[in-house]
Amino acid sequence: MSSAFRWLRDCVLASAAAVIVISPANAQPDSQKPLPPVTIDAPQQKRDATVRPPRAAERSARARRLTRAPTAPAPSAGDQSGASRVALGVLSAQQALVEINNTPGGVALVPAEAYRNSTVSNTIKDILDYVPGVFAQPKWGDDTRLSIRGSGLSRNFHLRGVQLYMDGIPINTADGYGDFQEIDPTAYKYVAVYKGGNALQYGANSLGGAINFVIPTGRDPFPNGASFDFGAFGFKRLQANAGGANGPWDGFVTASTQASDGFRDHSFGSSNRINGNIGYQISPDVETRFYFNANEVRQRIPGSVDRTTALTSPTTAAPINVANDWQRNIDTVRVGNKTTIRFENTQLEFGAFGVDRHLMHPIFQWLDYRYKDYGGFAKVTDDRFIGGFRNRFVAGFNILNGTIDAQQFVNVGGFKATPTSSLLQKPQNYSAYAENSFYFVPDVAFVAGTQYLFAVRDQQVNFSTNGDLNGRSSFSLWSPKVGLLWQVDPTWQVFGNISRSAEVPSFGESVSPNFLSPTLPNIPFFLIKPQTATTYEIGTRMKRPDYAWEIALYRANIRNELQCLFSTFGNCNVTNADRTFHQGIEAGAGAAIFRDIFVGGAAPDKIWLNLAYTLNDFRFDNDPTFGNNILPGAPRHYLRAELLYKHPTGVYFGPNLEWVPQAYFVDSANTLITSAYAIWGFKAGFDNGGPFTGYIEARNIANKAYIASASIINRATPTSPLFEPGNGRAVYAGVRYRW
Repeated sequence: MSSAFRWLRDCVLASAAAVIVISPANAQPDSQKPLPPVTIDAPQQKRDATVRPPRAAERSARARRLTRAPTAPAPSAGDQSGASRVALGVLSAQQALVEINNTPGGVALVPAEAYRNSTVSNTIKDILDYVPGVFAQPKWGDDTRLSIRGSGLSRNFHLRGVQLYMDGIPINTADGYGDFQEIDPTAYKYVAVYKGGNALQYGANSLGGAINFVIPTGRDPFPNGASFDFGAFGFKRLQANAGGANGPWDGFVTASTQASDGFRDHSFGSSNRINGNIGYQISPDVETRFYFNANEVRQRIPGSVDRTTALTSPTTAAPINVANDWQRNIDTVRVGNKTTIRFENTQLEFGAFGVDRHLMHPIFQWLDYRYKDYGGFAKVTDDRFIGGFRNRFVAGFNILNGTIDAQQFVNVGGFKATPTSSLLQKPQNYSAYAENSFYFVPDVAFVAGTQYLFAVRDQQVNFSTNGDLNGRSSFSLWSPKVGLLWQVDPTWQVFGNISRSAEVPSFGESVSPNFLSPTLPNIPFFLIKPQTATTYEIGTRMKRPDYAWEIALYRANIRNELQCLFSTFGNCNVTNADRTFHQGIEAGAGAAIFRDIFVGGAAPDKIWLNLAYTLNDFRFDNDPTFGNNILPGAPRHYLRAELLYKHPTGVYFGPNLEWVPQAYFVDSANTLITSAYAIWGFKAGFDNGGPFTGYIEARNIANKAYIASASIINRATPTSPLFEPGNGRAVYAGVRYRW
């Protein structure tokens, strides 16, 4: 158990409410007990007696170095049980918080305790709700509209602009698309968020950055468990996990099955998911780990409706979706390996992965897509003193290639009919990066780095009645970065950086000629330019026992943003805008506004206030058509807040709020808006960090009809079907037992 972990155990209550996602001070010498980089004021796992304290040499090194991440202790000679070993290639939540804190910019780490035991944990929104700068709103089923700093707002279906990873293995397809159906919120021990250019090490090339979902290993505490959740709209889920270690071997597996009728008509769905890994420690400093993930998802799509329908009859599905039985069904198998080798001051990681995905997607046509993605990665981290100055160097490369066998058919009532097109698409992505942090004084680091991306998009048309074209485009892009990280004191950081990001278009940015009128431009995918941005960011974060806060200000000047500039048959066609900018404020705070109410002493009861606020200001910049209009698709203000009473026994309860005080535009012409809303919730439960937890949660208690998310278009009319209603009143409950 690390000193940071012991400090946290002694200084905060065992409680279950999320506070705020921050990344405060790095690990410090024991003589200067720091506040660890935590993101929650939540119950801590009971001490794992099987984990030995760090070696004496490591304790000495930590006493000399300010921000060195904790290193896994080596097992003793002859140890066969595996009890004293820890995973080398998978960081614990505390280690990951220290590691992510080396970034002079917008990053966050959300441990499972922040959401897993106190909410239904059904969508990515439940995970990221209290991360400032992230806008995540469910559309239907598991599908969510996700945007970080305004990324991907023009994409009305699937995800674009944020790269998703599962234990470092890509969830997005090789051409950049992502889906949320493969994400199981019950499976992870923490989730790491890297905004924009701060995702350099993942080869992320987009404005939104990257998110990595990390599952436990067999060496983590409480590897065995089961949970059951149920609630509104026919929702039910059963989840179980098992794991353990024996000598150099360890393994972990988690599986879940769930089903829901859905709030809206034609929104029922089901899913079965399994995640796991098996690790083998060849020596105390060498470990290899194999990963596997499989998903079976079946989901009906209710579709977008006009504004009046969304606000007056929110359960109504789009008529065409019902008539043609629109669905999104996905079968996926993902495997990978990562090997970690640790030297005195250097750590090397390398691995490979493969993904087989089958998308069965009856919509305006019946899409039958088979994806074969594969790739590899390598990363070296060197952390040492050079001439008396600490220097941290990170470098690596990533390869993500694939093939897409894209078949389309006429959709007749949800069944395949006449073929309409057959395409073979071949995306390729090669990226290399390097970043160096030089501590020219003990508490200030100068950080400089760069990433190079070479990408290819190649399409071969076997036949098409849709007007698809053969084409190939390639991209060669540099994304430099420079910043400062100042450790003001052991609990307080100040940071700033300037970074460049680049987003390569996907095949979905193509415009099929037969969908266009003669007056609209014909822009095939291979003529669309990459989106580039230069982002300026400053911020600060602090974590102390009874209060925490984080604030970041940024501005991104964007060229060739992938935006909706014209449309046909009611859909947005994405091409390049000239100049746009995204700027905003990301702020959060958590504080024990009252304490010692009924219980005093070293572990008093508290009333904890938690806030996460995002200001979005996204605009065209002297566009020839839209001038300085506001970019559509995101609210200007977004606030999440909760007020929880937390008792030292683990009991908690209190209300929460989601507030969008100002409607936002859904078209580039700024003629049609959503609606402002405020919805209230309440949750209560028990979580003392031990084996048993339980919760009950009420959402949208007033049963308010509101618009949760919206698609965008260039010019809307009052009847444009762009709106996804939010869920009505709902109550969920769940129990979990682990050992």
